[in-house]
Amino acid sequence: MKHTPYGYDIVGGAAVINEEQAANLRKLCENYLSGMSFVQAAKDVGLEMKHSGVKRLMQNPRYLGDDFYPAILTAEIAQAVEAERLRRDALYKGTRYTKEAVTTVIPTRFAMKRTAQKYQDPIRQVEYAYSQIEEAK
Repeated sequence: MKHTPYGYDIVGGAAVINEEQAANLRKLCENYLSGMSFVQAAKDVGLEMKHSGVKRLMQNPRYLGDDFYPAILTAEIAQAVEAERLRRDALYKGTRYTKEAVTTVIPTRFAMKRTAQKYQDPIRQVEYAYSQIEEAK
C-alpha cells in the first residue's frame, strides 16, 4: 500500500479525514492566500517543511476527493491557491529564478606557422612552439 496522504487515516480499509490535520491543511491554504510564503504558512500551523514539500502537499489532487478519499478542500480553494502560486511565480520570472545565459565560445580550429629551433632545452622549445599557436579564423 502506498503512503497515506497528510489529512487522512485508514480505518477499516477506508480513508477517513483526520480532522486535526485537515484543519491544518485548510489553515495552510488560508495562510498562503493571505500572503505568507509556503514555508511560513506551514510553520504557522506547526509543520516543518521545505518549500517544495508544502507546494506538493497543497497541489495534491486527493484533497479534492475521489473514489477513495473524501474531500478536504473545495475546488475553489484549490484553484485560488494555484492561481496565487502562478501569480507569484510570474512576479519573480526573470529576476529571481532565471539568469542570463552565458555563452562561451571554445575555439576548435587553430593555426601555427612552422617554428624554427630557438632553444636547446626541449621544454623551453615546446613552450615557445605552443606560444605560436593562434586561433584560426
